[in-house]
Amino acid sequence: MDRKRKGNIKGLLKKVKLLILDVDGVLTRGEIIYDDKGRELKIFNVKDGLGIFLLGRMGIKTVLLTAKNSAVLKRRVLDMRVKEVIAGILPKEKTLADIKKRYKVEASQICFIGDDLIDLEMIKKVGAGVAVRDALPVVKRYARYVTKTKGGEGAVREVADLIIKAKKLQAKVYALIKNPQ
Repeated sequence: MDRKRKGNIKGLLKKVKLLILDVDGVLTRGEIIYDDKGRELKIFNVKDGLGIFLLGRMGIKTVLLTAKNSAVLKRRVLDMRVKEVIAGILPKEKTLADIKKRYKVEASQICFIGDDLIDLEMIKKVGAGVAVRDALPVVKRYARYVTKTKGGEGAVREVADLIIKAKKLQAKVYALIKNPQ
């Protein structure tokens, strides 16, 4: 791994105001299941969902950026209270200028988590580009941080917890859990 590129992840995450996530391979293990009627099924990690929910309650919005439009994803988004889903757009990085403008953030204030070649340019262009542990080697090479956890197995929660810790929001999160209102 390129140490110069890695930098101080805690410092980068402290600046984060927007989390952008790939879906397949990040929020899921990258598997797609079809039932006998041709309906798509995906398995999502509940810990990732709670991490996204907690970030939202701390004022850090989440956007999902996926190459594939999926009806199943629309249902999961409601549970996690994700701000926006941008689907079916490639290359993904062509959405970055619009996202920055819409959410009033700079690239340095964005954390993007990805796993595959179509995520590489986004990882390079944001302040905190993250690759999940089972990402392609080239994606990990350019990431500022590589999770200890695989995609779909809590990698998003790992990053959410790191953001919360970097921003010193643990007390607020614990207070929220005790009294969710």
